[in-house]
Parts: sequence; structure tokens; C-alpha cells
Amino acid sequence: MPIAGSGMLMTSMDIDPTHEQEFNQWYDREHLAERVAIDGFLEARRYVAVDAAPKYLGLYSTQTFDVLDSDAYRKALASQTAWSLTNIGRFKNMLRSVARITVSRGLGRGAALGLVRIRPPEGDASALRNALQEQLDPGMIHGIISMHLIESDPRLSRPLTDAPNAPNPAARDWYVLIDGTDTDAVTATMAGRFDAATTAAGATLISSGSYRLMWDLAKADL
Repeated sequence: MPIAGSGMLMTSMDIDPTHEQEFNQWYDREHLAERVAIDGFLEARRYVAVDAAPKYLGLYSTQTFDVLDSDAYRKALASQTAWSLTNIGRFKNMLRSVARITVSRGLGRGAALGLVRIRPPEGDASALRNALQEQLDPGMIHGIISMHLIESDPRLSRPLTDAPNAPNPAARDWYVLIDGTDTDAVTATMAGRFDAATTAAGATLISSGSYRLMWDLAKADL
């Protein structure tokens, strides 16, 4: 299967170059393992931008969506280490999506990732989901391994660095993930592929970009 489980936490952020080395050390030596160790978390992947913003991206798969609103996850958020608090406090331009994986087609994961951000219309968004699903079959597209749709939960999707009452229009955004063998393949596939579906459903295509995989960690690796 392309993505384990049915829930996903997606985070992305920029970091000042002054703190970038420590940020990466923290992510690689502490943060990813801490998150994957939480009950119900299955795996995590780290990416760096090729042609995208923010620069860094993390994907965390969970057994079910409810794991992302569980006591175990809330406990982890409430008991961050000093090193975590320091680095989280340095995040810039953070996006955080607590999402359901609603479409996942293909087999396996690629070394390159295309990320398309879409703002669904207010109210019933089933027409958008149906239209996107038709475009998410990798079929025989050269260099494309799998494609996925994740739909953010507006109540839970809030950057950890924001004040609780801060406006957050991105909290309900959806994301298309395209796993491929190289960034040229995912860039070519993203180009114009979802324009008609978003327009017809009254949605807005916010951005698209490409990332390369840095490394991944599964529960079995711990």
C-alpha cells in the first residue's frame, strides 16, 4: 500500500540559516523518533524543498485519524523537551495539517514528492473530492509511483507557533501528494493536472511545489 494508516500529520516550516544545522540535528536525532514512538503513529518522512516553500516538510502517518486527537498525542505535545521547545520557537512560515487520508492510489513511495495545496469551497466539498479522485490514478505515468489526497481537519490544524485565536484560513486546506522517482516527473505531472477539477468544484489552487526525500523512519525501526 502507498501510505500506511488513514491519518496524517503534515508540517512544514522555514528556519533561519543561523539555526539550520541545529534544527536538522534536532529533527534527525530526537524529533522524528519521538513522534513515531507515540501510540498509533506508524512512520514519518522528512523532505527538503527542490522548488517549493516552506523549505522543510514532514509527513507522519497514523493508524487512524483519531490518533491525532488522542490522549497519547496530546501528552506528547504537552511534554516537549527543552530542545524541542527551542527549535519549535524558531519555526517560520509554519503550516500544520492534521488530516484524513481520503484517497490513496498506487503502490510504494518515491524519492521525490509533489505537493499541491487546494482550498476547498465552503460547505459540501464532495464534488471536489470526486473530481480530484479521477486525477489521482498513477496508471502508467512515467516516474509516478502513487498519488494521495489528504483533507485537513479545521479544528485540529493549527501551527504550534500560533496564538490560539489567530486567524488560520489554511486550517481547512487539502493537499495532493504525488510520490515519484524524481522531481522532474512530479513537476511535469502537477502542471495543470488539477486546474479543471478545482475550478469546476469552486475551489482554489493555492500552490504547488516539489520536494526530495531526506529520510524516513518506521515504527519497526525503533
